[in-house]
Amino acid sequence: MRLRCLLLAAFLIAARAAPGTADELPLWEAGFGFSGLSMPDYRGSSEQRSYLLPLPYMIYRGEILRSDRKGIYGQVFETDRVQLNISVDASVPVTSDRNAARSGMPDLDATGQIGPALEVCLVKNCEADSIVQFRLPIRAVVATDFSRAHGIGYIANPQLNFDFTKIGSGRGWNLGFAFGPLFATEQYHRYYYDVSQDYAISGVRSTYSARAGYSGSLILFAISKRFDRVWFGAYGRYDNLSNAVFADSPLVKTKHAYMAGIGFAWVFGESATLVQATP
Repeated sequence: MRLRCLLLAAFLIAARAAPGTADELPLWEAGFGFSGLSMPDYRGSSEQRSYLLPLPYMIYRGEILRSDRKGIYGQVFETDRVQLNISVDASVPVTSDRNAARSGMPDLDATGQIGPALEVCLVKNCEADSIVQFRLPIRAVVATDFSRAHGIGYIANPQLNFDFTKIGSGRGWNLGFAFGPLFATEQYHRYYYDVSQDYAISGVRSTYSARAGYSGSLILFAISKRFDRVWFGAYGRYDNLSNAVFADSPLVKTKHAYMAGIGFAWVFGESATLVQATP
């Protein structure tokens, strides 16, 4: 369960609040709830898992360090149209004995990602309730079983992001969607899709060595709303691995990956100090 809690990071990053007009909001908010997630063991796996997990809700609106539904990040540079942040992400571990394609192979550790993320506003009014951004996160990836850790390369995900705030009934809903390609280094692709001679099985699983390059594309959407003391969020993600450089790996059993999550949290505390921030 300790490792599976890394899934919460993915949920909070996807089901984030969209940017919009700044308001006076508490410096911090704290709460707790539960989330349900459905996701493949890894991109390209035909085996899907469902999880019911605790969902800590923590918002911190500091000048440099921030924690919100965008994730946990540090703001390095900001102008009216451009931001440079430090962003993070995470992925779930995989027990190979529970996955038919990887049976007999080493387990996949949980991974953590960190790196710079460039965000460029593409519309005239970047404080409007509806905006378009170009985003370019580039992250180093580390695999860990919490007793050791090792680097497994880098990933990049240039994307167009559309955010709409204060929509729907009561103008309290936030909606966002994004799409774009993914690219990764050889080391990253080999971690997930290589098959060495030691783990090859004649007629079942041939040897394979992945290379760097195009890693497929993704489309995701997220929706959230704050109901007084209750927060609700949901998101979905679709990955297409057609033409990915590792698409012919014997560990790729499908070129389509689906991930979805829904969560609720009761907000039980907040700061008396107010700051200018987006909802």
